[in-house]
Amino acid sequence: MGRGRVQLKRIENKINRQVTFSKRRSGLLKKAHEISVLCDADVALIVFSTKGKLSEYSSDSCMERILERYERYSYAERQLDASEIEQNGSWTLEHAKLKARMEVLQRNQRHYMGEDLENLSLRELQNLEQQLDSALKHIRSKRNQLMFESISELQKKDKALQEQNNILAKKVKEREKEIVQQAQQNNCQDSSSMLLPQPIQSLNTRGTYGREEEGNPSPAHRNPNVLLPPWMIRPS
Repeated sequence: MGRGRVQLKRIENKINRQVTFSKRRSGLLKKAHEISVLCDADVALIVFSTKGKLSEYSSDSCMERILERYERYSYAERQLDASEIEQNGSWTLEHAKLKARMEVLQRNQRHYMGEDLENLSLRELQNLEQQLDSALKHIRSKRNQLMFESISELQKKDKALQEQNNILAKKVKEREKEIVQQAQQNNCQDSSSMLLPQPIQSLNTRGTYGREEEGNPSPAHRNPNVLLPPWMIRPS
């Protein structure tokens, strides 16, 4: 005959109950190990005896990681159930989270400003100092970068202005040269017009000489000592 089905109820005999607990616990741990290996599943098993003795098994080396994962999933399920049951409850919880986070940020801001440091320990003050030093390094690096970029931009503008200044100076010199050349040409034209011979009035020497002979005697006849140019002496 085969073994009959055991009725599931509390074993009254203390010794039998302890023996059954030991056997079933070993089998349970074995089954947990088998399912984790065969199915590549994360398994965590925790058993407390009636005397409070702990027996545990975890497929991962860290039981806390599995428990943390369980807490995260169970929290998400509770949140989902709460949102389905009552929408306002989820908004209240979200508001409480945001409020707590805002308080943390405000407290950190006061610490960065050097306020409310009385309740901080030595280690917390050292961590705060390291954070401030790191922030100052980033700020100085960004400031130096902006200064270098500004100086480079100013140098480019200065170079462009110098090039424009050189171009304008060259144009001014060319214009002055053109003005000087124009003035020299005008002076040359004025000088050439002043050197042209004036028109000479023709002298009617023959008529004048005849009249002088008829009337008054010529200066040559009046004063024979006066020397006359050769062209005024008539041949006899």
